Amino acid sequence: MKSLLAAVSLSALLPSLACAQQDVDTNKLASVPAQGEASPYMSDWLTQHINVIGSHNTRFGPQPVDDIYLEYEFMGRKGPFDLYGYVDMPRFLGIGNSADKGAWNDGSPLFWELEPRLSINHLTGKDLSIGPFKEFYLAADDIFDLGHNRDGRQHTLYIGLGTDIDTHSRVNLSFNLYGRRQFENYRASNENSWDGYRAQVKYIVPLTQVANGDLTWVGFTNYDFGSNLDKDNPGVRTSEAWVSTNVLSLSWTHWAVSVVGRYFHNASNFRSGADLGGSDAKSTGWGEYFIVTYSF
Repeated sequence: MKSLLAAVSLSALLPSLACAQQDVDTNKLASVPAQGEASPYMSDWLTQHINVIGSHNTRFGPQPVDDIYLEYEFMGRKGPFDLYGYVDMPRFLGIGNSADKGAWNDGSPLFWELEPRLSINHLTGKDLSIGPFKEFYLAADDIFDLGHNRDGRQHTLYIGLGTDIDTHSRVNLSFNLYGRRQFENYRASNENSWDGYRAQVKYIVPLTQVANGDLTWVGFTNYDFGSNLDKDNPGVRTSEAWVSTNVLSLSWTHWAVSVVGRYFHNASNFRSGADLGGSDAKSTGWGEYFIVTYSF
């Protein structure tokens, strides 16, 4: 279900900046215990979240979707491993518009995105920094939509290199560059091929404190380019697409609320306005999310 609003904890604020199903990766900034203090969470390195997400006009397919759904999310750093991921249950609550087919009506019951990174600096034991580029990673992004049947199933693997960038400020910035291996893709023409690339920028900007909570701006942009879909489906698909997400999150130790604005341009490589046979693709425009998070 290309969701995404994910919570982002301060633990992920370190070298990583998690991201999102294409989701929004984002909403929570949990406090990090001082050295020697016990963690307020079940793990001292892995922060877990349960998110209830309301979305409006999300455009990961050719038609906008509204939904209210449940999400499990995790993030943390352990040795060389920088981990982020989430699992969506798109129709767990059985609420959504007619364009959203879920578990109760033969649609997709499960969607996940997993974004592990493996620190090359840590593995080699060397300082590999070059100017502002302080740490380098082998990076991957695995996206899977279970679907109800073959037509509703998608699996994409992005794999490449990532880095954390020293901004000499409170802003946390990271960048990943991937090649895309497309497996199943709702029966699109690029199935089972290497097809294009993704450039991904993520940032976290601590703002201020409000009501004893941390107010934070989280953002990321995914730019997909170099796909052959436009050659195989001229006038309907495009070679490039991008999604830009901005999140305003107010978080406490165990709770957070977030509002999200996400701009889609030719989302999922559907050309905006293309004739799909009875309807036009509405793949460009704004989508909005509201998220309530519990962290444990």
